Amino acid sequence: MALFKGAGVAIVTPFNEKNEVNYEKLGELIDYQIENGTDSIIICGTTGESSTLTEEEHLECIKFAVEKVNKRVPVIAGTGSNCTETAIYLSTEAEKYGADGLLLVTPYYNKATQNGLIEHFTAVAKKVSIPIILYNVPGRTGCNILPKTVATLVKNVDNIVGIKEASGNIAQVAEIMNLTDGNIDMYSGNDEMVVPILSLGGIGVISVLSNIAPRETHDMVMKYLEGDIITSRNLQLKYLPLINALFCEVNPIPVKAALNLMGFNVGKPRMPLTEMEPANQERLKKEMNNCNIKTVA
Repeated sequence: MALFKGAGVAIVTPFNEKNEVNYEKLGELIDYQIENGTDSIIICGTTGESSTLTEEEHLECIKFAVEKVNKRVPVIAGTGSNCTETAIYLSTEAEKYGADGLLLVTPYYNKATQNGLIEHFTAVAKKVSIPIILYNVPGRTGCNILPKTVATLVKNVDNIVGIKEASGNIAQVAEIMNLTDGNIDMYSGNDEMVVPILSLGGIGVISVLSNIAPRETHDMVMKYLEGDIITSRNLQLKYLPLINALFCEVNPIPVKAALNLMGFNVGKPRMPLTEMEPANQERLKKEMNNCNIKTVA
């Protein structure tokens, strides 16, 4: 059984004026997401700025999210690292806190071989019992999980059950589905490719767009899965200009700007990320207004 079907939000980590994690605001964001149809909370992913959280903050955010969600929807914890031992530690702690599943990014910077990836993910999976979703985002990590490698892992490691595919390569998605005989939970890692990936057997998206349009992103997936392909396709196309604006600077710079425009006051990204350029922020605000997302700033 899949961890979730539909739209999982890659939720931002809000910071206060002292650049500390704002847990009160994180709780507000979690409630907003669940109240508006989000199917899963993904905590401490790329959008959650996991790369600039301390290990203590990382674990506290996971613990907080699990307790705040309180089983209303699944909580999936980002616990990947380019150090296998660190990934094991974060993953085992997340399981102790009650996370429903894990999201494991490919080891970045090291540029592991495909055999190295198999050994890395297998080593982590052996230390936990909860389901694991692999996270393939070669544009950020410099490391691509090849379809054959994905198939090997899914077939040989019981609790590796899915993949968040953010390679942007639809042919690679098709090859993964082919080599796994469709026995994998395929999630789009790109908001602009939700419907194409659903057409190949995907069951959802792990989404940046969901931070500001949770109901619509949920509907984009669920309408397709319910057989209403036209409505799903129309939502994909309607939100494409906004999606493009959300990625006109590196994620999560624009989505934090968007949430601030909505009045959520999630703070600035942590350095080395900086605030959004004014011209790009105007573009973002325009596209939000075109999609009837209310702004207060």
